[in-house]
Amino acid sequence: MLISLNGIQKEYLHPVTVAQVVRDLLPDMHRQVLGCFCNGPVLELNHMLQSGCAMQALTYQDEEGRRIYERTLRFVLLMAVKRCFPGEQVRIEHSIGSGIYIILKEQRLYPNDVLTIEDTMRDIVKEDLPLVKSRWSREEAIDYFKRQEDDEKARLLSYRPYDFFNIYQCGGLAEYFYGAMLPSTGWVPVFALHPKTPGFVMLLPSKEDDSKPAAFVSQPKQMATFAQSNYWCRVLDCTDAADLNDLIKQDRLRDFIRVNEALHDKSIAEIAADIVDRGSRAIFISGPSSSGKTTFANRLSIHLRVNGLRPVLISMDDFYRNRSDLPVEEDGQPDLESLYALDVPLFQQCLASLISGQETPMPRFDFTTQKQTRGAYTMHIEHAQPLIIEGIHGLNPMLHEGFDPRILFKIYISELTCLNLDNHNRIRTTDARLLRRIVRDYQFRNTTPLETLAMWDKVRRGEEKWIFPYQENADMMFNSALHYELPILKRLSFDMLRTIPRDNMHYLKSNRIVKILNYLLEAPEDILSEIPPLSILREFIGGNTLYSDHVK
Repeated sequence: MLISLNGIQKEYLHPVTVAQVVRDLLPDMHRQVLGCFCNGPVLELNHMLQSGCAMQALTYQDEEGRRIYERTLRFVLLMAVKRCFPGEQVRIEHSIGSGIYIILKEQRLYPNDVLTIEDTMRDIVKEDLPLVKSRWSREEAIDYFKRQEDDEKARLLSYRPYDFFNIYQCGGLAEYFYGAMLPSTGWVPVFALHPKTPGFVMLLPSKEDDSKPAAFVSQPKQMATFAQSNYWCRVLDCTDAADLNDLIKQDRLRDFIRVNEALHDKSIAEIAADIVDRGSRAIFISGPSSSGKTTFANRLSIHLRVNGLRPVLISMDDFYRNRSDLPVEEDGQPDLESLYALDVPLFQQCLASLISGQETPMPRFDFTTQKQTRGAYTMHIEHAQPLIIEGIHGLNPMLHEGFDPRILFKIYISELTCLNLDNHNRIRTTDARLLRRIVRDYQFRNTTPLETLAMWDKVRRGEEKWIFPYQENADMMFNSALHYELPILKRLSFDMLRTIPRDNMHYLKSNRIVKILNYLLEAPEDILSEIPPLSILREFIGGNTLYSDHVK
């Protein structure tokens, strides 16, 4: 049988593991390859190849490679906690920088406790214990996790539409991780634990140099926003996918939607009150793709009007330079995510003129011709008319240079998903945002799911360079996640996502979302009428009455 790896071929007479093929064909990087992509599925290193195939190596520089590493490291963590604190339940909370925030459900951890867990993890890595994969029936898996008092996972597995599960066992522990794993504990030597009471941050390898852990970056505002959202999840008794499925099954989703929307409205009202108290004149709204910036800006405008103000909305898109003047990326394509795609001096000039009360010529960008028209219209504002300025660069300090910080109010908005699959497996905010964008692009931009998937990596690179580094500059953060949205989005996307060809290079992205949606019940069609017309979710599924034409 002929097997190729990254275009290098070899003929094999007998079945062979993926790991052996990697050693044969890529000997200089055999410890860097964490799995292989082969016409759809990710093949683990222990996978036995029975016939010829063409594979692509996955390393830590690939998103799927990083996920394989993280899953395996989480298993090592669970083993260490079991040794150090028998009977304690681990809860994977959320990402923070290049790490994951983790708590023990019944115990507050102090720095010495975290050091003990880290030392034990390093012992387990040195022991290089094999991770043994076996297939369990649904009944076997549910019974095991019930006996381990892991009720969330047991309930969730009962909803999965398959009769068997691939369970990994090591050191007396059995776990299910919803994806590919590495062969043994010795494969994940690079990590660090950083105490962050009441838990800790598990730092993964740096993307720039995967031979050392990423540096810890303090993000207190994001941590506080996650903490608040997690608190409301607990108050609403919906912290995991199984809880959400139960609400659907028990016909309680309508009430859950109402409470979720009321919490959003309450948060926006509090932000508006803070803006009024400060007397802010320019309100910047920034956030990554599919956060709901446009709807949030319009709803904030309504709340400011309730407080006696007459806000004016400005889009940074109108300050785009002509396409011929845009910076370009390495592939020669225009870099639309760059700050320098905007005419920053013109923006600052217009903002200063408006705040000083002058009649100001304003630009308009025509996306059809890809050109900016200066002085397309004039604008004049009064003191009771704060500017609401929406755009991905809103928190970049370059835009604020020369202005009195006391008149600026900066808001960061993102979908910070707090709903987990179970205690040990989170739903990533990136996947949730991508799902939102797939649904929106298909319905309103005549863009197929495959086209959205193809541009996502470029979007993410722009976010990491131009948005995330400045998020802590915000005066206030708003979590646009709605805990009920995934079953709604499943109804609108599931069949589309399953049409992505298995041999397509973007299949892995779509399949990660499909795997999540497999564990969630689809919301009944009649439930869509419960979603308010001003909901942030309406920006993605349609029916938003805040603006007549669908905008970014």
